[in-house]
Amino acid sequence: QVQLVESGGGSVQAGGSLRLSCAASGYPYRPYPMGWFRQAPGKGREGVAALDSDGSTTYADSVKRRFTISRDNAKNSLYLQMDTLKPEDTSMYVCAAFLPWRSGSHSRLSLNSFDYNVWGQGTQVTVSS
Repeated sequence: QVQLVESGGGSVQAGGSLRLSCAASGYPYRPYPMGWFRQAPGKGREGVAALDSDGSTTYADSVKRRFTISRDNAKNSLYLQMDTLKPEDTSMYVCAAFLPWRSGSHSRLSLNSFDYNVWGQGTQVTVSS
């Protein structure tokens, strides 16, 4: 069974850091396109960062120079290093992947949720001022 499981969320004060992890399982791991999204109560899902198969990355303007997306192929894991956190970063963070044998299509380095077809359950991040 294909699964993405996030961890590493928590509560932190503004200016602090957190590192989120996303463990992938249930399929032959390859560096497929993956991304991090977030969704706060009452708001739509927002793309935060994307990592393509060749290692290229892109970020939402709101997190540029503060967040870093990376992966460890040996551990089948995706990461999001979040520094200089702000109260407006408070949200549920979800990782996603595009697996080419599943239905759907993908645009390279997309921050659009429609371009991913596997989702985790999320991990909560709360930043206090």
